[in-house]
Amino acid sequence: MAIHGSFNSIVAEVVEVDMSSGSLQVMNVFCVADAGFAYCPNAFKAQMESGIIFGLTAALHGEISIENGAVKQSNLHDYQMVRMNTAPDIHVEIINSGERTGGAGEPGTPPIAPALTNAIFAATGNRIRQLPVKIS
Repeated sequence: MAIHGSFNSIVAEVVEVDMSSGSLQVMNVFCVADAGFAYCPNAFKAQMESGIIFGLTAALHGEISIENGAVKQSNLHDYQMVRMNTAPDIHVEIINSGERTGGAGEPGTPPIAPALTNAIFAATGNRIRQLPVKIS
């Protein structure tokens, strides 16, 4: 679990992982977000979901390789990302607290990496101290 406040929004996320096969599989992400009031709830949920996918991609695969002084990855075909077939189920709940209205674009991203590494710690007892996550 992790919680973060930014752009006048508060977002908490819980990640469920499965390590039973010896490799990491992110099963579910539960997100609760308070932006004061979500004027367009479907768009707000979509923003939380996209921020979670963006953050998971960085946490799991966000490594750029340099070869001969240049970035080795030239485009999305050779840069691994969380895609539809590897994405977890994402569950978003909105709290309309009535506080000052906050943002929805960025606040879903910051808590996902710590929520993920805390889930790995809960499952294995091993703390992840560096990204991208490497499970050996």
